Amino acid sequence: MRMSKIVRFGADVLFGAIVIFGLYVIMHGHLTPGGGFQGGAVVATGAALVIVAYSYEEVIGMIRKTVLMAQESAGLVMFAGVALIAIGLGTTFFFNFLANSGSLFGMTVPFGPNPGELNTGGVLPLMNIAVGIEVWGGLAIVILYMLSGIGKTKEA
Repeated sequence: MRMSKIVRFGADVLFGAIVIFGLYVIMHGHLTPGGGFQGGAVVATGAALVIVAYSYEEVIGMIRKTVLMAQESAGLVMFAGVALIAIGLGTTFFFNFLANSGSLFGMTVPFGPNPGELNTGGVLPLMNIAVGIEVWGGLAIVILYMLSGIGKTKEA
């Protein structure tokens, strides 16, 4: 079933804001409550909003299940890859090899209270990004499969 033009316009406008907020939650997960799972769920909520606003045929034209499956797989591979890089460097699995390195996400954390710097998380932001990508793809594909089941029961 296709919603009215007002609902579709509202979904189009809100989708960008929802995605930006979800990415914010993912990137600031090591500083604030939230992280990869929560941010990925927020972004998948944006996908659910678009799915509800448009008909199944239009949604399948916009969002491909194979792309979401690849996105989910890429998130899992990235998560395991970051964890395995530490072994390649001669340390333990999931070792925070970026902490205090001075490189990206490796700024030294100053002693005492501080407002929190995005660049101090070590490998945690990378893990949050990987989990966010995986959860976004996984939840969106679950919603699409549920919607396809509803479409099949209408035809029967």
